Amino acid sequence: MQILVTGHKGYIGTSMVPILVKEGFDVTGLDSDLYRFCTFGEEPLEIPEIIKDIRDVEESDLRGFDAIIHLAALSNDPLGNINPDLTYEINYKASVRLAKLAKKAGVKRFLFSSSCSLYGSAGDQWMTEEASFNPVTPYGQSKVMTEQEVAPLADEKFSPVYLRNTTAYGVSPRLRFDVVLNNLVAWAHTTQQVYLKSDGTPWRPLVHIEDIAAAFIAVLRAPRELIHNQAFNVGINEENFQIRQLADMVKEVVPRCRIEYAEDAGPDKRSYRVDFSKIKKTLSDYLPRWTVRSGAEQLYNSYKKYSIILEDFEGPRYKRIDHIKKLINEGYLDRDLRWVKK
Repeated sequence: MQILVTGHKGYIGTSMVPILVKEGFDVTGLDSDLYRFCTFGEEPLEIPEIIKDIRDVEESDLRGFDAIIHLAALSNDPLGNINPDLTYEINYKASVRLAKLAKKAGVKRFLFSSSCSLYGSAGDQWMTEEASFNPVTPYGQSKVMTEQEVAPLADEKFSPVYLRNTTAYGVSPRLRFDVVLNNLVAWAHTTQQVYLKSDGTPWRPLVHIEDIAAAFIAVLRAPRELIHNQAFNVGINEENFQIRQLADMVKEVVPRCRIEYAEDAGPDKRSYRVDFSKIKKTLSDYLPRWTVRSGAEQLYNSYKKYSIILEDFEGPRYKRIDHIKKLINEGYLDRDLRWVKK
């Protein structure tokens, strides 16, 4: 099966691509490669690729593929603050345009990397795929809008699927330090503090990036009638935690650390628990193998191996927003996040 992966050089993509290749898929990537200067550890696996902004994709780029895995997006809301229209332009408008071009190009399956953040503020309620949307960020809203506009494109020749990933964690060559578990372990390792920026009460479901890849593979291999124009929450029920529970686990994994709360720590509006019964029941091939505890151990061992220090992940080397600002200030990117010099 010929697969195009957009965002193949991002946090999830650099982990997913080797798994797809190992599973026998013929994979091509498409990415503008915003984070080419901040690789963590080993370089990403090299595959055939199209280095292009998702906003500039043409129908000819998509011909010949059986399926598209669409990961490319601005994955951090502060990035949108550089230019408030960017999140909607890239995550929403470019995604819908990509789906329309894919349909015209004869691509049969379109796997959209959505997010459980579209449930937004839900408190203690369990969110199934039928739950109401209540996004509290432009990122979450962009996922809602994309799902709603791609769904009417579905027909007998074009089959979209919406994989609503929960909060990701785990090691990748383009590691993100702004997702909760990765961040907590990094703080604990470098400062001996499990540093909480909220009051610890919000609920978060978590899933390892390799288990996200496994979900996409299960959808690629599933009979069309099981997945056509369907949404799936990606994760397992046992991996819903309050942030303070995550902190306790990190404290157990990282020696000699203590839990500390930021001075302005308060409740986070983003709080939700997610029900994953549908993906478990529908896709019998989907067998997640990671837990938050084993993921924390993986992260800790990786941080030790590559001698991470606080300035690495709280400064422009790896922090997404600071890295992009640095590229803009140095003239590599314009404020629309397009390359000026490479």
